[in-house]
Amino acid sequence: MVRVHIEFSGGLELLFGNQKEHDVDVPVQDGNQGLTAGHLIAWARDNMLRERPELFMKGSTVRPGILVLINECDWELSGAAESLINDGDCVVFISTLHGG
Repeated sequence: MVRVHIEFSGGLELLFGNQKEHDVDVPVQDGNQGLTAGHLIAWARDNMLRERPELFMKGSTVRPGILVLINECDWELSGAAESLINDGDCVVFISTLHGG
């Protein structure tokens, strides 16, 4: 298990029970070295998401327009979905898309 602090903002919190911050224990997949961001996203979809998964994910990753930060760093700089998530890390999902 990996203990992760997850935050949702920019409207994404509405999909996750209207709660912005979560401290969760995420199991590591069998045979993997550790928890990847891609596995964390799939786990959040399956275990935390309350409604409208199409607004959070497209295929096996987050939808375009969702910024993902791992310990305040853009996940694109550390490997995107292949980024390793360690015990105590903070992962933030921010929707940059707004209706109007």
